[in-house]
Amino acid sequence: MAILTIRSVPDEVHRALRVQAARHGCSTEAWVREFLVRAVKPKARVRMGDALAGLGRRIGLVDEDFEAFEWPRDRAPAKSLNFD
Repeated sequence: MAILTIRSVPDEVHRALRVQAARHGCSTEAWVREFLVRAVKPKARVRMGDALAGLGRRIGLVDEDFEAFEWPRDRAPAKSLNFD
């Protein structure tokens, strides 16, 4: 895991963090670490797969709509280019 050093934290901010950590029964370091995790990885973040599935449901896509993507594809190897 990485180590993060934060310099020049105002005394009143550090004091407030220590008080909040104590109220939650953890160290200041653990409290700040949890605070940072929640800030950058919120529980309500949008997950791409869920968003696409929801979009498909909203516009009424059904399995038959995807048959167009199942055309037979040419599986022959690509021909190399000739620069002569």
